[in-house]
Amino acid sequence: MKKIIRAAALTGAVALALAACGSAPEESDSTAGGGDTGGSDFKACMVSDSGGFEDKSFNQSGAEGLDRAKDELGIKEVKVESTAETDFTPNIDSLVQQDCNLIIGVGFLLEDPIQAAAEANPDIEFALIDSAFSDADFNPVTLDNAKPLLFNTQEAAYLAGYVAAGTSTTGTVATFGGIQLPSVSIFMDGFADGVAKYNEDNGADVKVLGWDKEAQTGSFTGDFENQTNGQNLAKGFIDQGADVIMPVAGPVGLGAAAAAQEAGDVAIVGVDADWFETSPDYSSIILTSVMKEIGQAVFDTVKEASEGNFSSDPYVGTLENEGIGIAPFHDFDEKVPAEVKTAVDELKAQIISGDLVVESPSQN
Repeated sequence: MKKIIRAAALTGAVALALAACGSAPEESDSTAGGGDTGGSDFKACMVSDSGGFEDKSFNQSGAEGLDRAKDELGIKEVKVESTAETDFTPNIDSLVQQDCNLIIGVGFLLEDPIQAAAEANPDIEFALIDSAFSDADFNPVTLDNAKPLLFNTQEAAYLAGYVAAGTSTTGTVATFGGIQLPSVSIFMDGFADGVAKYNEDNGADVKVLGWDKEAQTGSFTGDFENQTNGQNLAKGFIDQGADVIMPVAGPVGLGAAAAAQEAGDVAIVGVDADWFETSPDYSSIILTSVMKEIGQAVFDTVKEASEGNFSSDPYVGTLENEGIGIAPFHDFDEKVPAEVKTAVDELKAQIISGDLVVESPSQN
């Protein structure tokens, strides 16, 4: 319950981070112990959330960014995997004891233990993916040794929602989340707005199941681990006519993909990474994906820190700086109408130029 209350309060805190955001990226195996290439004494470390590093989602993307830093920069790395929230603090403590120079937490749920560790260890640098920091009253705070890595995902999700609406043959699409956190609902906000824009442009009436942006209420499985929950929720949407579904739930989303594949005429919009590449068993049903370039953000943060240029200024990924985006249509390329592709390109350009502002209560 504490995390849910904190999530609601931090929506406002995270929204203030953009005012202090840092520059965009210039361009992103293992268990505890990592690897030493011998090229540097700098040790970058990472702790996953409960989804683990093989979640085919944001944990995996973060790990890939750290692996790239080890390979290209010659730094040492240590990765520790969490299987439950109770692992977070002990895992972070273990990294502190291993003399890590930089410790990166993957996911909103690590905000409390990462902040506590940063406050207790001012000589160690920290970074946190998908959350800013706050005080006991949920007011935003800046820690000199801790950097938020944030993403205005609603911009890319808006484009995916437009594509979903323009590709649907039933006139019904759906989205759901794992847990109602700002880093989850921001996807759902953008998706719903993209569908609304398609309806406005085309005099259509495509329905969105699973999320009411105005009320900020919708469908959540309550976890990021149990794929059966995602499968059952997706089946319910399919029974109501949905033929495109965007699950924002880490590995739980693969349960939705299984339901879509079984249905035979339902497509999935992936999140965080390009699911066509990361989930080959379901590649034939992946319409597109809303991507967060977490790996690149991690790589750049490690690079800056290893060169002595660490900054607590938040990084905020946008369409403009290519910190977010939508994946190619792959097998669906011929199924997405040409006019929809053209419209999406125009909308992307308008967002980048600032002529179109896609907003979310959870944005950075």
